[in-house]
Amino acid sequence: MEIRIENLTKEYGSYTAVNVPALTIASGESFGLVGNNGAGKTTLFRAMLDLIEPNTGAVYIDDKATNKSEVWKAITGSYLDENFLIGHLLPEEYFDFIASLHGMSEADLKAKLEEYENLFNGEIIGGKKLIRDLSKGNQKKVGIAAALLFDPKVLVLDEPFANLDPSTQIRLKDLLKHLKTDRGVTMLISSHDLSHVTDVCERIVLLEKGQVINDIRTSAATLKELEDYFANVSASRSHSE
Repeated sequence: MEIRIENLTKEYGSYTAVNVPALTIASGESFGLVGNNGAGKTTLFRAMLDLIEPNTGAVYIDDKATNKSEVWKAITGSYLDENFLIGHLLPEEYFDFIASLHGMSEADLKAKLEEYENLFNGEIIGGKKLIRDLSKGNQKKVGIAAALLFDPKVLVLDEPFANLDPSTQIRLKDLLKHLKTDRGVTMLISSHDLSHVTDVCERIVLLEKGQVINDIRTSAATLKELEDYFANVSASRSHSE
């Protein structure tokens, strides 16, 4: 499903958090968003998902404006942070709740959770911990799996690799590549981990102060290009101080 951003701005007082005049993510594209803290990545995702109201502009998923329609929600899975979860539930109870929202049968839910046994690594299903008592990494596993339960055509993940151990990061990368290659999911992923995002995403957009400053088709040179950019930014800031 194509995603289109038009004249999108979000301001907080005199501060402009996001200013994206035009940006299109093609159907089936794996799209990475990178930038330092405060670049506007999460704000952009929240505006896309109609979690905050932009000052101007709109985001369209499958030609439906996300702030004027609910249709896109049936095809869009997302996980930005633990606020998406219901902390007082067990993971199984939360999955049951998500499945009920999408009309999934008990058999379909069971089959889908079995697909994520490798990602769960025996740490999610069958335990006695409430979601709020899980580690940050295991909460993230719950959130990502919940976002994927109903086979969305669009997937939005904010910092999906953070707080995950190295083995789980590799499992997640393999899963995301499978979703892209075998299911044609349109993926939007923000990450501070440049190596992971360049490995998973075929296109990388660099955001700074809410604005797109580079739009790169991923190649063997992309990781070095991004590392050099952020090294220069760091050096410039150190020099100015």
